[in-house]
Amino acid sequence: MKKLFIAMAVLFATATTNLAQAQDAVDNARLSQMLQSYYNIKDALVTGNNKSASESATAFIKNINGISYKLISEGNVNTLLKDAGTIADTKNIEKQRAAFSNFSTNITAVAKEFKLSDQPVYIQYCPMKKASWLSSEKAIKNPYYGSSMLTCGKVTDTIQ
Repeated sequence: MKKLFIAMAVLFATATTNLAQAQDAVDNARLSQMLQSYYNIKDALVTGNNKSASESATAFIKNINGISYKLISEGNVNTLLKDAGTIADTKNIEKQRAAFSNFSTNITAVAKEFKLSDQPVYIQYCPMKKASWLSSEKAIKNPYYGSSMLTCGKVTDTIQ
């Protein structure tokens, strides 16, 4: 009986560990999807595509709504939802770009706290706008001014 009890305890511990690892994988996938949705918004703003920016913001909202408050606090989720909602709800590219500044500030704080990607995340800064954004690449593609000032900015930090 004692051996059976020990075997059941080991089996339960293994199952619990496997379940926790599976949940970690799901959480990491959600964080990665959230970051990719952010990048899609940025890329749409770089090209001046207000429709794509709105659609990508809607996808971001869908992704972040699937993230547990145990992973990212409710306050952070709500702040990001508000920022993305502003971009999703307007078709005016200038209003989207204005909202993207605050959105970028807030997601940068989350990115510094949580590992959102296995790849480096570059924090880039536009001195004309006095605003930062995140990028998956070192090359500057400015979302605040698009083609009129495409390469205005610099990498200020890297999140590993």
